[in-house]
Amino acid sequence: MSKIAASAVIHPMAVIDDGAVIGENVSIGPFCRVGPRVTLKDGVELLSNAVVTGLTEIGPGTKIHPMAVIGGVSQSLHEAGEESCLVVGANCTIREGVTMNCGTVGGGGITRVGDNCLFLANSHVAHDCILGNNIILSNNVMLAGHVRVGDHVILSGGCAVHQFTRIGRQAFIGGLSAVSYDVIPYGMLNGNPGVLGGLNVVGMTRAGIERSVIHQVRRAFKQIFEGEASARVNAAAIRDEYLDCPQVMEILDFIAAESDRALSSPFRGKS
Repeated sequence: MSKIAASAVIHPMAVIDDGAVIGENVSIGPFCRVGPRVTLKDGVELLSNAVVTGLTEIGPGTKIHPMAVIGGVSQSLHEAGEESCLVVGANCTIREGVTMNCGTVGGGGITRVGDNCLFLANSHVAHDCILGNNIILSNNVMLAGHVRVGDHVILSGGCAVHQFTRIGRQAFIGGLSAVSYDVIPYGMLNGNPGVLGGLNVVGMTRAGIERSVIHQVRRAFKQIFEGEASARVNAAAIRDEYLDCPQVMEILDFIAAESDRALSSPFRGKS
């Protein structure tokens, strides 16, 4: 039997499978389908024709618009029906036609979305992606499997992100960009192939980062990408110089971390 809170409002033309857990003040519109292993936390709203399936948890206050399919089986060629799940955080907005897939056993078994994220129409989150908080996926953004996206990242319309790519906190990805390689925190990438054009100074300013700190990050950026050695070697060489600047250290740690992808730069992809 489903566990449905007394305060939930469910349209009589919605289908709630046995086993679903429906929290307080949940609203489910007509022609929605909620699968048997779905948990909708308090205050979730499903407008008409939304589908939530799989082993999926939707966080409090999240709103899902028509024709979204959330918690579907992964589209991985290695999908074999093993147990996996999707967890979506609190207060997210999921617009029309958005798709989010559960994880795969080979990728850790979970796809995870943080709090306060906005997914515009027809954007896609593939299996085993891990997304932070306050992220925006604009219309038709496509995240392939195993992508990692940090907090406060903005991905503009129609951009595509290669599997296993990392996008650091507060990066900005321009519209129609092809993101084939890791993007540093605070980076700004545009183009196909994507080129790291500099820093997301507007985003940093809006986040309250002081101008003096932004200048430090700009100087470190030049040292990393315009130095004589490779970006990774240059980054390692300047660590001691920026121990008192958390933003630069975040970039240096990102570069030093293990990754399946190379690093986006101002030169990669240019002829």
